[in-house]
Amino acid sequence: MARSRASASPWLVGTSHVRVGAMNELQYRANFFFALVQSLLALGTAMLVLAIIFRQTDDLAGWSHWELIAVYGVFTLVYGVLGAFVQPNMQRIVNEIREGKLDYALVRPADSQVLVSLRDIRFWSLTDVLVGLVIVGIAAVKLDELSPAHIAAFFGTLILGLICIYCFWLMLASAAFWLVRVNEVQELFDGLYRAGRYPAGIYPRWMRAGLTFVVPLAFAITVPSEAITGRLAWGTFGGSVIAVVVLVTVSRWLWKKGLRRYDGASS
Repeated sequence: MARSRASASPWLVGTSHVRVGAMNELQYRANFFFALVQSLLALGTAMLVLAIIFRQTDDLAGWSHWELIAVYGVFTLVYGVLGAFVQPNMQRIVNEIREGKLDYALVRPADSQVLVSLRDIRFWSLTDVLVGLVIVGIAAVKLDELSPAHIAAFFGTLILGLICIYCFWLMLASAAFWLVRVNEVQELFDGLYRAGRYPAGIYPRWMRAGLTFVVPLAFAITVPSEAITGRLAWGTFGGSVIAVVVLVTVSRWLWKKGLRRYDGASS
C-alpha cells in the first residue's frame, strides 16, 4: 500500500490525539473515581508493607523509610504515565501488525512512529500520576530535600527515564514484525515492572544489572528517586543520558526495519 510522506507536525498530531483521547475518556467520568480508589488502595497496601519492614530495621540497603516512600511515589507516577500513554498504544501496534491493519496509520501524513505512539490516551490513568506526585512531594518535604536543584534534577531524570521505558516498550512492540506471541512478552514486562517499587540497589547484583541494562527500570524509577532525595551522582545522570541516546537510536532503527519488513508482508 502506498504511503504519504510525513508532513504533519508531530506537535499538532500529538496535541490533537491528546484532545480527542481526553474527550472520549471524559464521557465516562465515573472511571475517575474507580481509578482514584484503586490508586489509594495500592498506596495503602504499599505503606503497610513498608511499615512492617521498618518495624524490623532502620533502613533497607541504605534507604530510609521516607526515601522508600519517595521511590514508591515515583513508581506510581511512572506507572500512571505508562498506563495513560505508552501501554495502550504499544498493545494497539502489536494487534494491528498481527491483523494487518497498521496500514491505516502508515498512510497518514505524519511520522509513523509519532502517530502510532499517540493514538490512544487512557486519561484516567493520570490519577496515578497525581497520587505519585503528592507522595513524592510529601516525602521530599519530610526529608527536607525540596530544593530547586533537586526538583530540577528530579524532573530532568524523570523525563529521561520515561523516554527509556517508552523506547524499550517500542522495541517490544516492533518485535511483532518478526514474532507472533509478543503480547506475552509485554505482559511479562508488566509483571517485572512491579520490581521497580523498590530501588534497584536492594536487589542482587545480577538482578540489578537486569533492571538497569536489560529492562531500564532503574533509569525510570531509581534514578529520579535518587534525584529528589539528594542521592544522585553526576555519573548516574550521565549514564541516564547515554541510555536515552542508545535506546532512542536502537528503537528508531528497529521500528524502521520492521516497517520495511511489513512492506514485504503487505505487498
